[in-house]
Parts: sequence; structure tokens; C-alpha cells
Amino acid sequence: MTNDEYSVLVGGQAGDGIKQAGNSIGRLFNRLGYWVFVYEDYPSLIRGGHNFAIVRAKPTEIHAHRDMVDVLIALNQESVERHKWRLKPRSLVVFDQSKVKADGLGPPMSETAKSRGLPSIVRNTVALGSLASVVGVGFESVEDVIRSSITKRVDENIAVAKEGYDMAEDHRGTIRVPPVKGGPRPLLSGNEAIALGAVRAGLKLYVAYPMTPSSSILHYLSANADRLNVVVVHPENEIAVIGMAEGAAYAGARTMVGTSGGGFALMVEHLSLAGQAEIPVPIVLAQRPGPSTGVPTHTAQGDLLFALFAGHGEFPRVLMAPGDAEEAFHLSADALNLAWKFQVPVILMSDKHLSESTYSTELDEDRVKVEPFPVWRGDGQYKRYSQADGSISPLAFPGTDGAIVKLNSYEHDEYGVTTEEPELIRRGHDKRLGKTKLIEAELRKRQTVRVFGDIASRRVIVTWGSTRGAVVEAAAGQSLKVVQPLYLSPLPIWELSSHFENVEKVVCVEANSTAQLSTWLAFHGLGVDENVLKYDGRPFTVDQLEEEIKEVFS
Repeated sequence: MTNDEYSVLVGGQAGDGIKQAGNSIGRLFNRLGYWVFVYEDYPSLIRGGHNFAIVRAKPTEIHAHRDMVDVLIALNQESVERHKWRLKPRSLVVFDQSKVKADGLGPPMSETAKSRGLPSIVRNTVALGSLASVVGVGFESVEDVIRSSITKRVDENIAVAKEGYDMAEDHRGTIRVPPVKGGPRPLLSGNEAIALGAVRAGLKLYVAYPMTPSSSILHYLSANADRLNVVVVHPENEIAVIGMAEGAAYAGARTMVGTSGGGFALMVEHLSLAGQAEIPVPIVLAQRPGPSTGVPTHTAQGDLLFALFAGHGEFPRVLMAPGDAEEAFHLSADALNLAWKFQVPVILMSDKHLSESTYSTELDEDRVKVEPFPVWRGDGQYKRYSQADGSISPLAFPGTDGAIVKLNSYEHDEYGVTTEEPELIRRGHDKRLGKTKLIEAELRKRQTVRVFGDIASRRVIVTWGSTRGAVVEAAAGQSLKVVQPLYLSPLPIWELSSHFENVEKVVCVEANSTAQLSTWLAFHGLGVDENVLKYDGRPFTVDQLEEEIKEVFS
């Protein structure tokens, strides 16, 4: 059997190495030239609970997964019971013979690992070998995957993978996966792309307290700090995180912080400090379901309005939302550059689905540069909040010859000296809010909206963030136009408005229960006719959206 795309689910419990198994299967398809998407699902438990990963591979670009799978790899019985509904008529179950009862291919994974004195987690390496045999891949590809992804007991892992490969001989090529042209491509999670984009744009200090799903930015940058020439700091809480970042920015270091909803809530007072004192602070807000602790290891898009209006007082901010790893790379770089160019807080909105899923990418690294920002040239007496050139004051840092650099959370004059004079208060507000028009002018030079599908269609879907991947694919072939704003504040009305004119119907698709993007669009006079919402902690799948979109436009 040969398909035009392939999906493999591997399931077990926490501690079975499901993440590693999904990563290895993705690498296997990647070596055959396929575009790969890997979705991970796990509870907030260190041991136990049901974990699974769905690896989808296709010759053309993909950014989402489907419900149905061609192969189910079950490391425990629960994986069969939970996911048997996903099986197609010709799907195959590959299972650990000593742990699972099922029909299909049952190599003795546990015994194979145990016979070589290897831990139980190595069962997933046996399963990788069996899968490679089933899809008709030469074992040399399996060996390459293991050498590139495993650092301990490599030769022993290769040996058990070969045993798994040989045990599946009777099923070899049952689901044939022929190589295709174009690969392999870099495989990046959304968080890895965010980290690398920021580094490319000059990141020197990353400060964060671990909070799922932003934590892997901290882990990735920490593990690669020397190679990427970045300092990584893990303070005692999120208030300390943003305070430290603001102090570092005052000293001249390009800094970024990362968190999720509860951590961002703690940062909000300092967000207003950044607005008043004009401190460049990029913040990665990786969303998960709330309120409170919510469902900490699952996904949602429920913090949009919170991020748009967080903070006391009035001050400008930039808000952006990438939809895949490539966009995450470029927008993360934009976050640093815009923060420093306009001396404002910039919020990059991610979510668990984007942050922790793995994507095939084709990055244009040359598009990303450290962009210039206004720097004091030493003329006259330094005024940190000079209004001589409008709203953007030239920056100097402590230690600069001839400059006394004052940063002030109170209202202040041009030197940074506290004031309560009515005229100076008014001028301070006008200065800060005047940045909004300058930011809009800058965004008009950048790509702020992406359009997919039938661009001439009068039936429109608008969506944002990671949901875009499933929407675009589900809408394909239905004569629909899909509109994705990359920037949400300032909202690029100059581009969006044309997509809301002379239309039959506009439908908004997002992963929250209150239609937050629809609300924000309506705030700007852009009406949505109907909403398709999902708020069970899981992302939209292509299968699900295909049916919902047909129904909503019927």
C-alpha cells in the first residue's frame, strides 16, 4: 500500500520516551524527503498518565495533523484502547508483545531491551526499527536517525533497532513509503525557532522562570548558551524575571523573557513600567488553557485580550502571533528589533501547539538582521527622554562618556527627572502614544497579513496563530480565502479591511471559548458573521475542520 501521506501514532505513559520516539520517527520521514509535522499530547505528570505523539509526513508542506493514522505503535494497552478509533481499514498496530494484546505486529520489545541490559525506555528504539521495516525503509536510514538523535549507548540502540527491523520482516513494505525529492529539511519546534530568531536578531540575555509551554526556550538556550553566545538566567519567579530583563535593557543588553498566562499575570506591573520608562522588552507569551493553573500541558488561544489590554495606564505595545516555526523564527527577530527601535514592550503570542510541535522548515536566515535603533551621538547634555526628534529618543547606557542616564517609572521631564507639572504630564503622554503612528508606519513596510487559498473568493476565514495550519489545509479545495493577521497590535487595518469588503460571509476560527479575535476585529469595525471555536485543550485537526468548515459555509 502506498499513500500520498502517512501518519504514525506512538503511545505509552510518561517515562516511555514518547517524545524521543516521535522525534525519531519524524527524522526517519525527513530523511526520505517528506515534510513533517509532529504533535505531542501529554498530561502534567512526571510518571504515568497517557502520552502520545502523532507524526504526519507528506510530500508537500504541512503544519497540522490529522485524527486518523496508518500505524499505531502501542507501548501499553491503554494506547490501543484510547486510539483504536483512529485506525483506518488497512492501518497496522505495532505493539509490545509482553505488554499489549492486539492484532497486528507484536515484536517482544521489552524482552529485546532487557536481553541487552538496556532500560525499558529502549523499547521505542525497537519499535522504530520495526516501523522502518513496515514502511520499506533501508536500515541505514534508521542507523542515521539513531546516531543523530541519541547520545548514550548508541551502538546498543542500533543493535536492538536492527532486531526490531528483522522481527518485522513478514510485514516489510506493508505500507510503502517511497523517497521524494526535496529533503531533508531542518526540524524545529516552535520554541526552538523563537530562540534562534531572537539570537539572529542580537539576543544577548534570556531570562525566564520555567512555565509550560514556554519552558523549552529556557532549556534550549541554556543547553546551547556557549555556542549561541547567549547568557541564560533562571531567577526565583516571574516578577524577578521581567525586572532583571528591564535592568539589563537599561544597561544596553538585548534581552528577552518567556512565560505563560500565570507568569505573564505576575509581569503585568512591570509591563506598565516598561511602557512608562520606555524600556525595550520582548515577551514570549506561550498560551495554555486557563484560568489559574488551567490545563498546564495543553493548548489554547485564550490570552489575546489579556495581552492587548494588560497593564495600568496608557502606553503603546506591539503584539504578534506566528502560525508555524518559520513565522516564529522571523517574528521573534522582529520582536527584538521593534522593541529596540521604538523602546516599547513587544509581546510574541505563541501557544502549546505551536511552541511544542515540530515542523519541517525552510528558513531564510538572511532576512533577519540586527536592525539599527536611535543612539545618542554625544551632542550637548544627554536627555534620556528627549523630544527633539519626536517620540523616539536616542539611547545611551550607563558608562557612556558625558551621559547621565536616568530611567524613571514616575512621570518625568526630558532628562528623566520626576514631575507632576500638568503640561509635562501631557507632553509625556503625547510622546509615548505618538509612537503608535510610527510603529504603524514601520509595519506597513513589513508583512503583517498572510492570505491563503482562493484569494478572489468572497467566502473568507480569518484565523490567527497555530490554528492557521489546520485551517489552510481544511479549506483547500473549497474555494475559500484564509486570512491570517501576523500582527494583532497595532492591528493592520490597512491590509485587513479589503478582505472584509464585498464578501458573502466571514467566519473566524480560533481556539478559545469567547471568540477573542472576533471581538478585537469588531472593535476595529471589521464584522465576523460566524465563529468556529474549540476550547477543550486540544488543537483543531484537519479532519475535524474540514467537516466544520463545510457545514458553516453550506
